[in-house]
Amino acid sequence: MFPKDHRMPTPVFLPLATYREFPPDEMTVRVKHFCSEMLRRRTVRQFSSRPVPQQIIDECLLVAGSAPSGANLQPWHFVVVRDAEIKRRIRGAAEKEEAEFYHKRAPAAWLEALAALGTDEHKPYLETAPLLIAVFGQSYRFASDGEKAKNYYVIESVGIATGMLITAIHMAGLVSLTHTPSPMGFLNDILNRPPNEKPFVLLVVGYPAPSAEVPKISKKSLRQISTCL
Repeated sequence: MFPKDHRMPTPVFLPLATYREFPPDEMTVRVKHFCSEMLRRRTVRQFSSRPVPQQIIDECLLVAGSAPSGANLQPWHFVVVRDAEIKRRIRGAAEKEEAEFYHKRAPAAWLEALAALGTDEHKPYLETAPLLIAVFGQSYRFASDGEKAKNYYVIESVGIATGMLITAIHMAGLVSLTHTPSPMGFLNDILNRPPNEKPFVLLVVGYPAPSAEVPKISKKSLRQISTCL
């Protein structure tokens, strides 16, 4: 219940001025082109150390920040890491957790599922790549009166924003890797993030190494991933 003197904000609406409609034939061409472009995207684990201009990353982050979110509270924060020493510390902490996972915590079925990808606890790309983007979800925020206020649909919102970020990175001509060591609390310590932020994913971003290889895998067909009723 709200206090008796509490006043709900009055919504303000504006005309939808940004929408553009295309003829069906053009829609088909556009979406086929986009689909073809995105089907080229691959997760990469061998990175070049070649630097990436910050302006390109800023534009990608603006795309991520435009994502829909619960109550439009935008419960995310992105930390771009270029500093070599910080990347070294992140790699050390991540490999420690990964070693525990691969050699102690992971069930056999999980390790079998990962076998086709050829992954292990060694993560040299965390230092080789020119930058990392740590994505955090904010479980709560501070209202204008300084009191804690809950954020809504945080995981869903941050997941959508991360997907849009990965898409923007690909469309910019870069490659990325979604890295999710568990637990990831070390990122709060190393990156000095507040307790209301929880690490969601660590994106490794840059150009592929000239000798980069990717595992021979396939994606499920349209019929396998969708149903029309």
